[in-house]
Amino acid sequence: MDPHRPRHVVIVGGGIIGSTTAYFLTRHPAFNPAIHRITLLEASSIAAGASGKAGGLLALWAYPQCLVPLSYSLHTKLAAEHGGAERWGYRRVECGQLTATVVKSKKLPSGGTLKKQETPAKDGQDWQKLPKQDQAAAKLLQESALPFDLDWINGSLVREYAEMGMPGHTETAQVHPHQFTTSIAALAQERGVDIKLNARVTKLGLSPMKEEVEAVEYLDRISNETETIKGVTDIVVAAGPWTGRLLPKTSIEGLRAHSVVFQANVSPYAVFTNITLPKDWKPAHRDKKRHKGNVDPEIYARPGNEVYACGEPDSTIPLPETADEVECDESQCDDLISYIGTVSPVLGAAPIAAKQACYLPRHIRFGDERGPLIGELNVKGLFVASGHTCWGIQNGPATGKLMSEFIFDGEATSADISVLDPKKFKVGV
Repeated sequence: MDPHRPRHVVIVGGGIIGSTTAYFLTRHPAFNPAIHRITLLEASSIAAGASGKAGGLLALWAYPQCLVPLSYSLHTKLAAEHGGAERWGYRRVECGQLTATVVKSKKLPSGGTLKKQETPAKDGQDWQKLPKQDQAAAKLLQESALPFDLDWINGSLVREYAEMGMPGHTETAQVHPHQFTTSIAALAQERGVDIKLNARVTKLGLSPMKEEVEAVEYLDRISNETETIKGVTDIVVAAGPWTGRLLPKTSIEGLRAHSVVFQANVSPYAVFTNITLPKDWKPAHRDKKRHKGNVDPEIYARPGNEVYACGEPDSTIPLPETADEVECDESQCDDLISYIGTVSPVLGAAPIAAKQACYLPRHIRFGDERGPLIGELNVKGLFVASGHTCWGIQNGPATGKLMSEFIFDGEATSADISVLDPKKFKVGV
């Protein structure tokens, strides 16, 4: 591709993928603000969806491996260049997986009573496991005793604990996802990216023969008027779970995930759990399919006196039109708080800073292959970068950098991501 010709790149989506794409486009050696224009359209606000409500875990054992090493390295470089430790909470953390059994449940460790059955079960509940690690990563679990400084977990209930990663090597880090995404978007804006908020894209304008992109149509949610951007040369659809709305053939769907944020100052650990609940434990949500006596919340200590925890995703409530319309079922958050309290007296007594929900974007594939779609479709100048599931924050920088290479170089040069090519899955318009 000719980097010296005028271009107008429109990015659809103000989450981590759209924001990093905008950032790396402005850092590409070929970028020339005199002839290159970049517009980012976001239907609500920057990081309003999963990019602002995720855990922010970074790991060298994440998936897909074609993206992970590059992205993990870029996180380190971005933090060093822009003061990420102070600006978005970048730091290395220890990570482990524990198995615990709670025998009695008359009272929580904090002294509070367990939640009683209050809300009726919803018909058609469909709880789904969304694995954080693949088989290769599971092999990195090293058996060890519960670390002495993991003192916010009740060690007497822990039957097994395994450290994630190679002994003596820290392979896990973290960022605060909302702070990271909004900071990267702001850095892109400083270099000239035009960010339009409350701009819900309604149509991708293609040439009469659908050979190339020409325009983007969006609804201004403030004025309620339809606007059209003409003269577009490239479109990057990075709309997370909403990608499937604009490009149905991508088969990208959204899974709702609930999470809570505790106010607590604890040692920096990311902990995957498998908790066996007592027989008399009664969930607030009353969904037997969801619990079955075992739950596996993920718990991440974060800077700023925060502890983030999330449970299993579900597909009960359809994806709304925009991220600010996502429905949060507080009973699911209450369950999460309660069963974390059974193994952590500290968190059981901690104030709750947030109860929230978001939708994770997942690409429906055959078999066990996992990963997003990244690349150009069968229309010149039309790209997709979505379907990152729970590893969007981790893999955001690599995705953004590779998208900048697709647009300015005509191919991805920093990593071989041919296995993520939309054409491999016969994705078109």
